[in-house]
Amino acid sequence: MTTILVAGTASHVGKSTIAAGLCRHLSNRGRDVAPFKAQNMSNNARATAGGEIGVSQYVQARAARVSPTTDHNPVLLKPRGDGESQLVVDGEAVANVPAGAYYEDYWKTALTAAEAAHGRLTDEHDVVVAEGAGSIAEINLHDRDLANVETARFADADILLVADIERGGVFASIVGTLELVPEDVRDRIAGVVVTKFRGDRSLLEPGIEAVEERTGVPVLGVVPYDDPGLPEEDSVSLPPVGQRAVLGADDGVPEARSITVAVPRLPHISNFTDLEPLAREPGVRVAYVPPDDSLAAADAVVLPGSKNTVDDLRALRDAGFAERIAAFEGPIIGLCGGYQMLGERLQNAALEGTENENVVEGLGLLPVETTFSESKTVEHVTRTIRGVGPLDGAEGVVEGYEIHTGDTSQTADAMRPFASDGTATDRVLGTYLHDLFENDCARVSFVKNAFDAGGIEPPAQSVATASDPYEHAAALVADHVDLGPLGLE
Repeated sequence: MTTILVAGTASHVGKSTIAAGLCRHLSNRGRDVAPFKAQNMSNNARATAGGEIGVSQYVQARAARVSPTTDHNPVLLKPRGDGESQLVVDGEAVANVPAGAYYEDYWKTALTAAEAAHGRLTDEHDVVVAEGAGSIAEINLHDRDLANVETARFADADILLVADIERGGVFASIVGTLELVPEDVRDRIAGVVVTKFRGDRSLLEPGIEAVEERTGVPVLGVVPYDDPGLPEEDSVSLPPVGQRAVLGADDGVPEARSITVAVPRLPHISNFTDLEPLAREPGVRVAYVPPDDSLAAADAVVLPGSKNTVDDLRALRDAGFAERIAAFEGPIIGLCGGYQMLGERLQNAALEGTENENVVEGLGLLPVETTFSESKTVEHVTRTIRGVGPLDGAEGVVEGYEIHTGDTSQTADAMRPFASDGTATDRVLGTYLHDLFENDCARVSFVKNAFDAGGIEPPAQSVATASDPYEHAAALVADHVDLGPLGLE
């Protein structure tokens, strides 16, 4: 049995893509492989049969062609704000804990769970591809670095170090990381991969030779800048709350023939990967906008999920968003926390907010109210869609997942997009179903209705035809990384 730890010199250097690519490449070669991340910090989660895990391990399991389980990510921290996170162990929410309390009160529990999960994976698979978190060289955390240092040790792992050249200083980050990791962990580093490179590789050779001579660690590959289209793990990829960013603007469709789907950049945004399928549609721009931004240029609005619905609703109200969305005339969809915000009120709000207030008024666009409780819904679901409101014209069976606290009930008769979930008017729809837009019938109907609202003729190609992101990631690894020193060829 072999464990490979894909560690990084920093956050957002491409660890998740390399790990997913490794999983699919090894699976393509007939190896029995599974992903693993001992501890993840992300508000982008997915539901499995046993509970919730980080989105990257869910994706990597699909890449490895195995069913996602909580063993693939036994410890998940979901930030709630003010230095506090919800701690999820083996798929189940355990407590809301500040960082200090986590290390004082839950560290041993987390370590035990991670070791046990890895042990079960090694009993069932030939290769485990583990992903680290952030930088492996955080010297202030080396005595409690579960995803990196501890995983390397208890998994007896060989390490592939990933460094991002796009942000500059790649050679310094490689050398500095190798200098700062614990000595026993450094001895496990089989090689380095440089990611996100643009240009002529020959220009890197002097630096690569100098790094290898200085450190004795080989550079096993230089991966070109290329996005396979895998879901993002965390909000590092999004603009800060006060800034605007647009996805999908490079699809070749002129701006005059495109529509804009505005998404308020919530302070505690979660599961924003729900929006990625829309950005892949020809002629669709997904614009993450500050809460105080105008909606004048938008053709549709989607309110995303939130790890802290109550505080994010307050942030929208404080920014004047309630008045602007009430006056907006295009289609509006709220997903999970966004659905809750679109209702009339939130009951037991103190359970989900940082202020001691029991009832918070919603945006008032749907006749529903949400009551929070200590219980949490985590499940994969299959439903028959009803084409109502912004999903008018949709028909068929859809799949997705629910991860939420609180139950939402209608305060007046209204349409439902699904028999047991959601509420809709002619213009506004809310649902707890994540991954809604991964389903062609829902996505295509919403996009068509948004084009109609904008008075724009949609492009002839109405369904995105992106390449398989798993095979794309596998090709990046197979074509640009020498796996021989890792014993994988």
